Amino acid sequence: MKPRHLLLALATTAAVLTFSGCKKAPEPAAPAPGGVAATPPPEGETADQFIARVNNEIRAGYPELTSAQWLSSTYITDDSELVAAKANERNLAQLRGWIEQSKKFEGQPMSPDTARAIMLLKTQVSMPPPKDAKQLAELTQLASKLEGMYGKGTYCKGTGAQQQCRQLGELEDVLRTSRDYDVQLDAWQGWHSTAQPMRKDYARFAELLNVGARDMGYADTGELWRSGYDMTPAQFAAETDRLWGQVKPLYEQLHCYARTQLKAKYGDRGAVAGGMLPAHLMGNMWQQDWSNLWDMLQPYANAGDLNVTAKLEDLQRQQYNLALAKHTGNPTASDLADMQVAANLASAKAMTERAQDFYTSMGLPKLPASYWDKTQFIKPRDREVVCHANAWDMNMAGDVRTKMCIRPNEEDFTTIYHELGHVYYYMAYNKLPPIFQTGAHDGFHEAIGDTIVLAMTPDYMQSIGLVGEQQQSEQALINAQMRMALAKVAFLPFGLMIDRWRWGVFDGTIKPEHYNKAWWDLKAQYQGVAPASARGEEYFDPGAKYHVPGNTPYTRYFLSHILQFQFYKALCDAAGYKGPLYACSFYGNKAAGAKFEAMLARGASQPWPQTLKEMTGSDKMDATPVLEYFAPLQDWLKKQNEGQTCGWSTTPVASVPASASTAKRG
Repeated sequence: MKPRHLLLALATTAAVLTFSGCKKAPEPAAPAPGGVAATPPPEGETADQFIARVNNEIRAGYPELTSAQWLSSTYITDDSELVAAKANERNLAQLRGWIEQSKKFEGQPMSPDTARAIMLLKTQVSMPPPKDAKQLAELTQLASKLEGMYGKGTYCKGTGAQQQCRQLGELEDVLRTSRDYDVQLDAWQGWHSTAQPMRKDYARFAELLNVGARDMGYADTGELWRSGYDMTPAQFAAETDRLWGQVKPLYEQLHCYARTQLKAKYGDRGAVAGGMLPAHLMGNMWQQDWSNLWDMLQPYANAGDLNVTAKLEDLQRQQYNLALAKHTGNPTASDLADMQVAANLASAKAMTERAQDFYTSMGLPKLPASYWDKTQFIKPRDREVVCHANAWDMNMAGDVRTKMCIRPNEEDFTTIYHELGHVYYYMAYNKLPPIFQTGAHDGFHEAIGDTIVLAMTPDYMQSIGLVGEQQQSEQALINAQMRMALAKVAFLPFGLMIDRWRWGVFDGTIKPEHYNKAWWDLKAQYQGVAPASARGEEYFDPGAKYHVPGNTPYTRYFLSHILQFQFYKALCDAAGYKGPLYACSFYGNKAAGAKFEAMLARGASQPWPQTLKEMTGSDKMDATPVLEYFAPLQDWLKKQNEGQTCGWSTTPVASVPASASTAKRG
């Protein structure tokens, strides 16, 4: 879900982001290809002139970098990885040069915009460049290699003609559709095994990141990442803790309910010692979204038709049958495969057009024609690609794209709305100077599309033909709330724990020899999930999540899950809506669209509290709208959980089989 934008792209790996989006020695301004130093900056250059020059140089070099990265994501080969790595190397060296040159302006008079631009020049870097040219080259090569390893990850079973090989999408399908305990465990363990070869490279990668961060004047990369929020690193860490404290009781109630239902389905195997949830049974490879467990967690059967996936699958079958009916003669296996690809593509484009319709209904522009020509909508048959969904701004001048391997299910459908949020952010702030072409902070970028997802109410889904007629009943309301909570509330602790792990890696409190243990300790602490079998240090389970090898900061996603509810409430107010928050949809409302687009157009041109206040009336992030939205569900969950011992133990589980633990529930 990572977005592609300006300095994030300058400091990211070969392919993708974001936030996140969906990345991730001489000291000249712009080293030429091959590492040759460029002409020194002009004598007597002022700070304002410096930033103007940097903006021009960014705009000129940006398309070459993003093109290299796009190719390495959509055509994964050794050659494309090398091209992207070298492009990153040149651009990181250039960025390093700008940062070094900016130091001479410290304490000098400059405009407020220039002062902010210099600050952003440093703090938007997710992959800080070392000064040493050899270390910089090694860093970019490792970045490309790690991303490529993730994209090519394949789990194979059997030998010879009986061998079965599956990549992430197919293994995710197992977790989504199967309810066989052992089949799910095999798929989950299979994908996580693909990350084992990354371990040594990642340890070196993290070491080099810290070299770059220290060269920039930070204690470590984690401190650098926490510095990009118009507050001190310590204040930012405390702020995320405060927000988590607001929503943790709601998550604990959802966790307790899910555990009860899993135990009803799987018996004693439906929970791990300590009251934690088995990682492989949550319908999602990383337990970040529990929507795929709807068949087990749905509160009331037949109370509101919310089976979006069934309708999307049916629409894709219709596309295939239409192509088959038009075929003359007896189709060959190749013909049938081609027709399936065509049906997949038609379905994916139709889903994307539907998402575009929501934005245009609010008065935002249509996507440019080039978007439809250049976007990767589905997984190609002829090459390896990174399927992780993200959005791209290729040239800061209208060449916007998304990259997905869209399948006809609810998760991918809502992901499209999310990714188009990044795209509309790009188009709104493209008029700004390049350094300001990013989100007010990175959580803003991730929250834009998800604000729209919140407005995809059951009534909206009915209006576009994806669900049946909606009942106006308490049971239908709880079903609708649960549907949203399985995606939004279930995600919250996961949004924190990934960067908590990396902050520990970067500051040295998590040593390479304890990578996996620390990962599962944090998942236990925040999510209350655990592996069903031992996951020792021979594994590298963090690498099985794209954002770790892809070097994408992740706290942005937690922040987005707070901000999106604040944005949603503000847009409902702008639309004149007066009912309960959870029932609001501003589809088709131009007043809400104007307020939304005004915020997007600000980019990073001013501190985020100011942008937030213009949008919501408050300059503080606040989870109160989350609790307001889910109030009916939280009350219902408390009633369902009466008599249960909720919570879980945080006893470490990574080094011993879960069944051997004697932990008690907390």
